[in-house]
Amino acid sequence: MFPTRGAAETSPGRTSSDSVSLPFSNGERLAYDVTWLGMRAGIATMVVQEGADDRGKPQLTLRMTARSSPTVTKFYPVDNRGVSQVDLESFLPRHMTFARREGKRFNDFDYTFRHSEGLVTAVKDGKTDELAIPPDVQDAMSCLYYVRKVLPFVPGAALALTVHHDKKNYKMDVRVEGLETVEGPWGKRETARVVVIMPFQGIFLNEGNIRVWFTTDEHRVPVRMKAKVVIGSIVAELTEGYGTVARP
Repeated sequence: MFPTRGAAETSPGRTSSDSVSLPFSNGERLAYDVTWLGMRAGIATMVVQEGADDRGKPQLTLRMTARSSPTVTKFYPVDNRGVSQVDLESFLPRHMTFARREGKRFNDFDYTFRHSEGLVTAVKDGKTDELAIPPDVQDAMSCLYYVRKVLPFVPGAALALTVHHDKKNYKMDVRVEGLETVEGPWGKRETARVVVIMPFQGIFLNEGNIRVWFTTDEHRVPVRMKAKVVIGSIVAELTEGYGTVARP
């Protein structure tokens, strides 16, 4: 269980050698049904894999996908795929790739973070730039796991972090709005309803803020996500993965 710390005590991106175990573990795979305007619009998955980088240092590989259903694909095909490699000791991203395929939009992103130099090598659609990044910056995928890792699930708790995405550094604010009991295929659970002030479009096609419902148990699983889009809103409901990963 992550210790309950006040928001003022939270230092983005830093962990210590005596830190407790993470709420997510090797092999975790979460699958979501995505609905839009009352119809099944697609599926999304998030996978965690443990391993080592090219220097032998432990790292997490985070994989996310979002794909439209056959019905939605006929008029707005979506096939977004991302991979983020995160240093396990510092919980800072080392490398991220993201392939965006939404309707007629095709973009490929590749980020190599050099935190000790305060730089990122950012490649978008073949164009490379060396850009400055602040300390403790996260990427558009690792930020969700970072919030899941450190945010105290206490009403009013808040967290501010910086996310590098699309060759820009964005300030992202996160706040626990309250505790709420929700029910799904995984049963009935107490959750923390968290609002994420999103200054950029994420993997779930959002056009604004996202609300995420995290279970308040030791797994801190995001069982529901809701975001506004151009027309209406989309809701991602967890259908597979909660409680299926063996833990020590």
